[in-house]
Amino acid sequence: MDAPAATPRRRQRRVTTVLTWTAASATLVWAVIRLTGIDAGPLVQLLAFTPYVAAVSLLPLLAALALRRRGPAGVALLASLLLIATVAPRALPAGQPATDGPTLTVLTANLCLGEADPAALVTLVRDNNVDVLALQEFTPDAQAGLERAGLTGQLPYLHTIAEVGSTGSALYSRYPLDDTGLRRNAGGFGFAQAYATVTVPGGPSVLVESVHPAAPWAPRENGAWRDDLAAQPPATPQGPLRVLAGDFNATLDHAPLRRLIATGYADAAAATGRGLTGTWGPYDGDPIPPVTIDHVLADRRIAVRSASVHPLPGGDHRAVLAVLRLPSAG
Repeated sequence: MDAPAATPRRRQRRVTTVLTWTAASATLVWAVIRLTGIDAGPLVQLLAFTPYVAAVSLLPLLAALALRRRGPAGVALLASLLLIATVAPRALPAGQPATDGPTLTVLTANLCLGEADPAALVTLVRDNNVDVLALQEFTPDAQAGLERAGLTGQLPYLHTIAEVGSTGSALYSRYPLDDTGLRRNAGGFGFAQAYATVTVPGGPSVLVESVHPAAPWAPRENGAWRDDLAAQPPATPQGPLRVLAGDFNATLDHAPLRRLIATGYADAAAATGRGLTGTWGPYDGDPIPPVTIDHVLADRRIAVRSASVHPLPGGDHRAVLAVLRLPSAG
């Protein structure tokens, strides 16, 4: 009498088992891709959302435990541990080198084709006592608007490459800029990168660069994106101090950026436990979860005192502020 009912129950159990295995396995595959640094095709874009996957990776685990599926539960547990281990350190402050030099406050902002509100940016500079401002997508109109808003009254030294569209770059500084130059990325639209040496009174010289490699907005751009990131100047642990600040078009879940950092940089936001704060995504109305693609990378000999992210009206990025403590000049 019970046989007809048993078959649907067995079928439901098989379906449930397949679903739990599928969810657990998919999460583990994502973890393996992240850990092995695979970034082919659409994976480049998808990997930017790894923190969200880490957060929801507990759901397959809880479901498998609730349904008493030991195999899927074990796989889901491994996947969750791997993903959380890669993401969680960004929310925890790291140890800092002992430095006794002056501070250098760096702000970076992508101006969204020059459309970001110049008055809001100048207010941000003034209120936070910014010493060096690195700008991307810097246009002639943006330069004129910033000067009308009083930027050069705050940061009188400048090295600008103002270009129509998205390729322009600029550095503004409270202190004189020496050895100024331009790096032109080969990929994508050929974004410019302004660089210069800044010397803070009582501190050592620091090479600062406004960074903007190609964006991996489509799979066909992945090669240019990868090449541009590989061409960024590595840290020089036995040489001059370097700070790279800008729109890297990459998160800490992208292997090319991690390789650059491994040369001797520290991500300022991650070093202060703010590494999961989004800097690009929904700020111009697009239905995209926030991701962290704007960074300040500081030589590991520099201590990061604080890092924060600030809205920038009219833009599609948020500005990133980092307060750095330099070694002494000696």
